Order: sequence, then C-alpha cells, then structure tokens
Amino acid sequence: MSRIAVVTGGSTPERDVAFAGAAQVVDALRTAGHFVSVVDTVTGALAGSSEAELLQPEVGELPPTPDELRALAEREKLGDIVQLPELHLADIVFLVLHGRQGEGGEIQALLDDAGLPYAGSNAAASALAMDKDAAKQEFEAVGIPTNPWCMWPADSETIEELGFPLIVKPSKVGSSVGLSVVNSHDDLHAAVDTATIYDNDVMLEKFLPGRELTVGVLGERALAVGEILPTHDLFDYECKYTPGMTEEVFPAHIDDTLRDRLQIQALAAHRALGLRDFSRVDFKEDSEGVPRCLEANTLPGMTATSLLPQSAAAAGISFVELLESICSMAIARAHGGNKDYP
Repeated sequence: MSRIAVVTGGSTPERDVAFAGAAQVVDALRTAGHFVSVVDTVTGALAGSSEAELLQPEVGELPPTPDELRALAEREKLGDIVQLPELHLADIVFLVLHGRQGEGGEIQALLDDAGLPYAGSNAAASALAMDKDAAKQEFEAVGIPTNPWCMWPADSETIEELGFPLIVKPSKVGSSVGLSVVNSHDDLHAAVDTATIYDNDVMLEKFLPGRELTVGVLGERALAVGEILPTHDLFDYECKYTPGMTEEVFPAHIDDTLRDRLQIQALAAHRALGLRDFSRVDFKEDSEGVPRCLEANTLPGMTATSLLPQSAAAAGISFVELLESICSMAIARAHGGNKDYP
C-alpha cells in the first residue's frame, strides 16, 4: 500500500467540482488500503471536521461568484502548499484540481521544482491542453478534425466565415464556466463580457449541432466511447452537475466504425499534446455527422459517476481499479521505471 497526498480545492470556478471528485477519490483509495492525506490549495492540510466539511460529493448549480473567487485567490499560496510535509512524505501526489492551478500546469511546475512525483500530465503538456487555441492547432497539425474557431477580438469577416450560432467561451477554463451560445452580432459583446470574467483570452467556435461524444484514455489505451445527452442545447455547468439534467450512455449506441474512429482520434489527441497516465477527450459531430475534437481534459472529473470513470467502467475497469492503475503508473515513473501505461 502507498502513501498518497490528494491535492484538491483551488481558487477557480471549479473548486466545488474538485471537492466532489476528491470526496470519492479519497474514499476509494482508503478503501483500497492506502494511507491518504488531503490538502486544499487554499486552506492547507485537511483533517477531521475540515475534511468532512469540504469534501462534499454534491456540486451546486452555480460556480462560486467572482468576488468569492478573488477572496480565495488572495489566500492561496501554491508555493507554500508544495512545502507541506503531507506532500513530502507521500509516495505520490494525486491531483483532483481543476482550472489553471491543476489543468493549467501551475502546481505541476512547482511539484517538479520540489522533486515531488505526481500522477498525470506534466506542466508543459497540461498548459498546452488547457490553452484551447494552442491545443486545437496541435490537433489540426496531426490531422484530427476540430470545429472552426477564432480568438477574440475578431473582425466581422472572420465571424461571418464561422457563422452563427457561435459558442463563446473562456479559453482556459473548464466545466463550461462562462460559456454562451450567441445567434447574432447583437449578442456577441455581452457573451464576450461574460467570458472575460473568467479569462482574458476568449474563443469563438462554430456551433456543432450533432451528438456529443467522449472517450477516456488510460495509459496507452482508449476506453469506452460515451454519448452525452443534456436537457439543454449544450452540456453546460448546470447540466454537468445537476442530477437528472443529463443522460450519459456508456458505451454509446454507435456503430463499430465510428467507435474505432473516435478511439483512434482520442489516443492521437492524447499523444499530440504529450499527455500521460490518463485523460478524457471530447468530440461533437458536425452537420454531416463528422466527429470533431473539442478538447482533451488532463484532469477530468473523478467522482465515480464522472465521464472518465464511466468510460472505464464500460471497459471493465472499476473506479478503484482506475485509480490504482493511475497511481501505479506514477509510482513506477517516480522509481525510475518510466512507466506511462499499465
């Protein structure tokens, strides 16, 4: 059995999402016999009542407000977090952390500097995947179809080439926070203003009307394809985290040709960004039924009912087995085995 430090929380709009995932990761790892300590990047090491209070499995319908996020950011000192004994005594650090600190590579860079091993992608790959503009360029470079996009500000000609409706979203934020669908120029600036609450870089994407599909990746294996069926037109924050607002079908009811194509492209996207250990790659079909890669998630949701664990379960891998496999890859790498897959 191993000593594992789970780092979670954060000062991003996905703080509650991280706690919900950490609640189930911590429980599963302890059930498997591991010694698990928990660290919130804002408040520090958690124990007893503070752990029970913060690690709640439910996510609210709305993310924290901008004022709440500013207050959290003022208290957060990642440089101090990586000096905690809970991390230095651990065999590995397991990140259940979203947004710029986790998916953006900030804490990975600090962990590398401190010589602390961790599960998941390194700082450079995390930052690349988090930057949706840069990631899409990598997808195109290796022949993975993605939906047409541009960055704001954009001239009228470029916007007309994309066509309405458009998706407007922050470039470096997950969980569909700050995302809007706009149907005309009249709505565009308000949507951009909403997105810039969460990130200075704003992306405009062509809206794709087809099915939304996702594929988990574990090591060098593409897991089961799933289909996401939200009650809204988009798989937004409310649909993602409100019970009953989304149906998720694993494995997806698709033919073998499409399944194989999605699994091949998911692995190609994972490799193109230099990811390791695990990820989740999302797709949506265009009007002609062609799947286009939306993004790769380096630290996807990790509750037992999140999309990556469901993709694993449909491939015959339980939640505990998924976590154990991720941990084994990180521990082998820390011990010089350079093992990036089970």
